[in-house]
Amino acid sequence: MRIHLPGKWVWLCSLLACTAMAEGREQLGIRTLFLSEHPDAAPPRVYVKGQVVTVLRFEQAVDPARTRLVGGDGRFETVGVLGRKVVLEPRRDLDPDEGFSLLVALVDGPQLPFLLRPPNPRGRGSADQQLNVFKDRESYDAMVSALVDSEKENQTLRAENERLHKEESSEDHALAALLTAEAESQTPFKVVEHFSGRDDDAALEGTVFRGKGKAAVVFRVKNLHAVRSWSMKSVRLVGTSDSRERAIAVRSSAAVIEPGTSGVIGLVVDGSAFLEEGTLTSLRLEMYRQDGFVQAIVRLDPSLLGK
Repeated sequence: MRIHLPGKWVWLCSLLACTAMAEGREQLGIRTLFLSEHPDAAPPRVYVKGQVVTVLRFEQAVDPARTRLVGGDGRFETVGVLGRKVVLEPRRDLDPDEGFSLLVALVDGPQLPFLLRPPNPRGRGSADQQLNVFKDRESYDAMVSALVDSEKENQTLRAENERLHKEESSEDHALAALLTAEAESQTPFKVVEHFSGRDDDAALEGTVFRGKGKAAVVFRVKNLHAVRSWSMKSVRLVGTSDSRERAIAVRSSAAVIEPGTSGVIGLVVDGSAFLEEGTLTSLRLEMYRQDGFVQAIVRLDPSLLGK
């Protein structure tokens, strides 16, 4: 790996290869799953992630003697059966093209097939924490579970609509959009440093900018992987002396970067984010990719804030 480090402004966490996981920040899901009555229906998917426990919860007791994982020996911890629950835990992340069959047998009932797959960044982006599995859609518990899912989805949509509304009138998001469009000349930012690095999956070039009371970073990412798409999962901005998250404006040219293609991500930080109890402090910008690994870490110094 080649890493070109700039001056005091930026440092990269073994650029593109840092192994710190983002599990503590990842939103794991609880959802309702209704089994199809059609005999030729495909097995329902269960999204699992390395070292994350997934629980399938059924309406009746599970038969441990007839419940088994097919082809997952050595890849999963021993499948646990506790009354009406089946407990799964992969030892590491599944590859994008991997899938394993889980056969769950209910007491005095048939074996129910499930397909274990990794989360899809273009679809469901997180692992299942708990699946409430129902055969009878009309049962009281099934309807309650479905209503809870519906309300959770509505809350998510309302929050997303509110976020988008705020971003439409945000100066920082407008500046981030210009940087993402590589229209730097239309912004008040001046280039401070360039940095770059690459590994087997991606090549990254970055630029740090000084602005009038603001700082900015632009990432240019090229996907080098032969088959796997690249996407930005999340971004965190925290103080180097504390873990309090600060606000940051983010824009990207594409939600997903396909193999062989490139994308641009623009980020703008307001000067108020550098304040900690009235004192200017350095910040740490962390970018996470689709598999939850840290893609890059950039250190932002208060001296980036121009007069």
